[in-house]
Amino acid sequence: MVKSKTIVVIDDEATIRDVVRRYLEVEGFRVVEAEDGHQALDVLRDQRADLILLDVMLPGMNGFSVARLLRNAPEFHNLHGEVPIIMLTARGNERDRLDGFDLGIDDYIVKPFSPREVVARVKAVLRRSAPEDTGSEEPRTYGDLHIDPRRRVVFLHDEPVTLTAKEFDLLWLFARHPQQVLTRDQLLDQVWGHDFYGDESTVTVHIRRLREKIEPDPANPTYIHTLRGVGYKFEPA
Repeated sequence: MVKSKTIVVIDDEATIRDVVRRYLEVEGFRVVEAEDGHQALDVLRDQRADLILLDVMLPGMNGFSVARLLRNAPEFHNLHGEVPIIMLTARGNERDRLDGFDLGIDDYIVKPFSPREVVARVKAVLRRSAPEDTGSEEPRTYGDLHIDPRRRVVFLHDEPVTLTAKEFDLLWLFARHPQQVLTRDQLLDQVWGHDFYGDESTVTVHIRRLREKIEPDPANPTYIHTLRGVGYKFEPA
């Protein structure tokens, strides 16, 4: 029997948690609830999660603070990019989205929303977050950068580099197509999938985060070059 995927719903409104839980359970998901950031962190220290639905406007500790801890704190090392996070927000402006993507958020849902939309987004993000079958792919080394797709690990100067799932997928796509110009639309389609609800700014943010982690000088990149108005190109060192 296939084990049900666990969705952790973090929202201070009990009505929203209840409605979302009922719709997700109908689709076969297991749902765990938390009503604020501190409770969510307590739950996630011990709770396996396949996806997190996280409200931005939480009492005490807002959703961005929770996401930052989940993506960076050592105690949540098992959530550092492998578990997708969808933010629930009543604001939905571009600054919020960019701030969220900068933290490794996978998608946004703007309130008020339809519970059916939540279910559709959850399914879409889980599909996109499933790792590609790279079992037959050989590791690649470009200068001081070593990428192993089978273990999904990256080393720079023999030191491990911590990447989110999407950052790794983006880098591996570049590594498989050296010297090839890839447009933002192509990157969105091949890394995030055609059912992604975001826009090209998502690519821009992830490229910046990736450069900060692998480039000796992110302002003057060695590996990932921007072709203004066209896209990006991976230049092997």
